[in-house]
Amino acid sequence: MSKAPFGAGSPSARPDSIRRIDLLASPVLDVFIGYDPQEVVAYHVLCQSIIEHASQPVRFTPIDLPSLSKIFNRAPSGAQSTAFSFSRFLTPYLAGYTGWSLFIDCDMLARADIAELFALADDRYAVMVCKHDYTPRDTVKFLNHPQARYAKKNWSSVMLLNNARCAALTPEYVEQASGLDLHQFNWLADEALIGDLPLAWNWLVGEYPYAPEARIAHFTRGGPYFAGYEASDYADEWRATQARATAAVGRAL
Repeated sequence: MSKAPFGAGSPSARPDSIRRIDLLASPVLDVFIGYDPQEVVAYHVLCQSIIEHASQPVRFTPIDLPSLSKIFNRAPSGAQSTAFSFSRFLTPYLAGYTGWSLFIDCDMLARADIAELFALADDRYAVMVCKHDYTPRDTVKFLNHPQARYAKKNWSSVMLLNNARCAALTPEYVEQASGLDLHQFNWLADEALIGDLPLAWNWLVGEYPYAPEARIAHFTRGGPYFAGYEASDYADEWRATQARATAAVGRAL
């Protein structure tokens, strides 16, 4: 699951002392987060919540459309509610189709150690997700975006990706494939390649009842930073994390 350090070369070409250091070092966890100008604060608070619980180093990559313009120029769809609705599927490409990576929507709050999620990675699968089976209660969600209904709804909002087995997700394919083909994982040869993650790692706030054991709270209907969603479950935890994310010793007011 871990990658060799940049420039380290093949293990057989390195001295034993360097190989021992590699084996003892904590692997870096690669986390790709959807970034949307509609909810910038969400990205930063999610990063803060992950950092606060992480027992291993974490490397964050924002899935930000302007930074992808050299490889990805898909026209926006009226049906998409976030800027990263489709670009999320570039994660394996951005990871060089090696190792395991986590993609996660920005409208979430980590309440547990993300290393525990990576520990669930199983090489039998190309991707691992929380397999929700529900019908959204709303027809409209945050900022008056339509609440789409389709099979495998919200499966792609948290994806633990075995990048080498996601080679079908080239920039060209992601740019042209239908939204349903992407979000329903039709790019896989067999649905058996989709592994299960416990629902606690993508707990749908407002769709599922409050649960103290939720590992990641997903504000799928609307984050507590949007009007009308300030009293959502876990909103107080989100605001407390936001306060810590903007804290500084000796800060000038």
